[in-house]
Amino acid sequence: MFLNSSNRQPSVAPQEEHQADRVDTSPATVANNPIGLEDTGLEPGLLLNLMVKHLYDGDALTLLQLSQRLALRGSIVQALLSEGKETGLVENRQTSRSGQQRFSLSGEGRRHAQNLFATSGYLGPAPVPLNQYRDVCRQQSSRHRQITREDFVEAMKEVVVPTGLLEQLGPALNSTRPLLIYGLAGTGKSFLCRQLNRLFQDEVLIPHAIAVGHHIVQVYDPHFHHKMEEDHCDELELVAERVDGRWHRCQRPLLMIGGELTLSMLDISFDSNSRTFRAPIGLTANNGILLIDDLGRQTISPKAIFNRWILPLEEGRDFLSLPSGEHFEVPFEQLLLFSTNLAPAELVDEAFLRRLGYKVHFGQLDKQTYLKIWQQNCDSFGLEAEPGLMDWALDRLYPEAQKPLLPCHPRDLLSIVSDQVRFGGLPPVITRDLLKHAWDLYFVKG
Repeated sequence: MFLNSSNRQPSVAPQEEHQADRVDTSPATVANNPIGLEDTGLEPGLLLNLMVKHLYDGDALTLLQLSQRLALRGSIVQALLSEGKETGLVENRQTSRSGQQRFSLSGEGRRHAQNLFATSGYLGPAPVPLNQYRDVCRQQSSRHRQITREDFVEAMKEVVVPTGLLEQLGPALNSTRPLLIYGLAGTGKSFLCRQLNRLFQDEVLIPHAIAVGHHIVQVYDPHFHHKMEEDHCDELELVAERVDGRWHRCQRPLLMIGGELTLSMLDISFDSNSRTFRAPIGLTANNGILLIDDLGRQTISPKAIFNRWILPLEEGRDFLSLPSGEHFEVPFEQLLLFSTNLAPAELVDEAFLRRLGYKVHFGQLDKQTYLKIWQQNCDSFGLEAEPGLMDWALDRLYPEAQKPLLPCHPRDLLSIVSDQVRFGGLPPVITRDLLKHAWDLYFVKG
C-alpha cells in the first residue's frame, strides 16, 4: 500500500459542504472585534505596557499607527493613551504633516519601557485572553466535519491512491485517536500526510499571541501559518471590521517535524536572545495537522514522546507551564500523525501501540498502480516512453535487481532521464538506453 504523485501540486476543487455536519465557525462568529477596553478580555496594565513598548520602538507614533501595531480599535488605544498621560508615561508631540497628533514617551516612560524589554522582548499585536483562545480553538475543530469516502476521493482526485489504502485511511480521519503510518522508505508516507490538508479547505483563526497571566506567548508562526489574506491595516477598516484584528485568517496549519524533534519542543520555552516565549509544536499545530516524521530517528525516544502526550491524546487538552512555574490548560486539537520506516514493535511496546488506534502499513505497489504513477510522471516531465519499454522494465530490470516497486521510483528515474534529454538535446522519448543509464545512476550497486 502507498501513496504518491508527480512533482505537480494540483489544485483541488472546493468540496461540497455537509450541512448536517458543519458548525458555524466563520471568523465573525467566533471572534468579534472588541469595542471597548473591557471587551479585550485583558488587564489594562498589560495593554498599557505593550503600548509603551511600541512607543519606545517607534519613538513618535500617531493614533492610527498605534492602532495598526496593537491591532485594536482607535477608541481602545485612545483610552490607553489617556491612561499613559495620566501616569506620566506618555506625552503629546507636535502633529505630523498630515495633521495627525503624535505621541511619545516621557523620560519616565522610556525608563519604564527599558525595564519592560529587559524581561519580555515581545513587540507585536495585543494578545488574546487564554479563555477566548480555548473557546475559538474548540469551535474550529476539524472534527466537527465528518470525512466521507466522497470527500477523500475528491480531495485526492489527482493523486494515485490504492483502494485498499483509501479504506484504511479514510475512517482514521474521523477518529480522535492518532494514526501511525509505517513501511519502507520511498512508499509515500510523508507525501500522503502533506496531502491530507486538502480535505480541509476552510480557513481558521490563529491568534498572534495569547496572554497567560501577565505573560505573552506568541502562537502565530509564518513558517507554519499561511494567511488567507492580508490583515487589515487601515484604522477605518479596524473600526468597521467585525473580526478581532488580533487573530489571523489562515489555512489549517500543517506541521512536519522530523529528526530535529527534541523534548523541549513539546513545552513552552523561553528564548533568552529575544526574551520571548515560544509555543510548543502541539499548540502551534492546533486546528490543523501535526506529523511526527521519521519516528525513531530523533534524539528523544518514541516512548518519551508518547509518555508526554498520553493525557493530551486521551483528553483533548494539554497542560503547559511557564518557566516561572505558572501552569495553564490549552486544547490539544489537531490530527496527529506518526510516520516511520521502522517496524512498530521496535519503537514502543504493545500497550503504547494500542493507544495509537490506527496503524496503516505502506508497502510496494502492484504493477497497475505503478504504471499509473509512471504515466502521471511522464506527463509531468513531458516525456513519452518508446513501445514496450515498461514491459521490459517490469519484467527484466526490477526482477533481476530484486527491487520492489516503490512509488518514488518513477519520479526519481524520470528526473534523471529528463536531465539526460536536456543535456544531450535529445527528443523527449524514454529509450531503453536512457532508462538503463538512469537506473545505474540511481541504484547503488553491491
